[in-house]
Formats: sequence, structure tokens, C-alpha cells
Amino acid sequence: MKMYIAIKEWVPTGHALNVAAHAGLIGWLEFQNLPETQEWLKTSFKKVTCMVTDEEFELLKKVHGSKVITESRLDNAEVGIVFAPRPKEAWPNIMTTLRLWK
Repeated sequence: MKMYIAIKEWVPTGHALNVAAHAGLIGWLEFQNLPETQEWLKTSFKKVTCMVTDEEFELLKKVHGSKVITESRLDNAEVGIVFAPRPKEAWPNIMTTLRLWK
């Protein structure tokens, strides 16, 4: 069980830290009532933070169980996306191609 957080690669590091923190909280608030989220909380609590291109971001917005994160200090731009936790076999193939945030 993992929760994925994707942040656009052009977001400055300082903002990206806030985006990741906001994504974790928003992910919990948005998905806390799902059985998978409850299982994740009890058995895993693993999160994967990735950097994505604008094109990858647009594809990820189509994945079910996601919530887009905006940043007011960047003109309310869409800068991140958080996904409801789920087991490995439930993730779409695109998730295996994403780069870890560095």
C-alpha cells in the first residue's frame, strides 16, 4: 500500500516541500473514509513523492482517486497531485515510469 504524491518539476524546492506537506494532509482529508486508506494507515503509511513534467501531470489528472494541489504563491497554479492509497496491483502503469523527487 502506497500513497503517491506528484509535484511538477519546475516548482522551486521551497514550494515543493510545502506542496508535499499539503498533499499529505489533503490526501488524508480527501480519502480518509476509504477502506484502502484505513488499511494503508494501519499497515504501511508509505508515500512516494515524484517529480513530473507538465505532460505527465495532465495524464495523472485522469487517474481516479486523485486530488490536484494548487499554490497561492505561484498564482494558484496546479503544482501537485495526491492519490488515494492503494495496493501495488491497483496502480496504473504510468506510476512505474515516474521519477522520484530529488
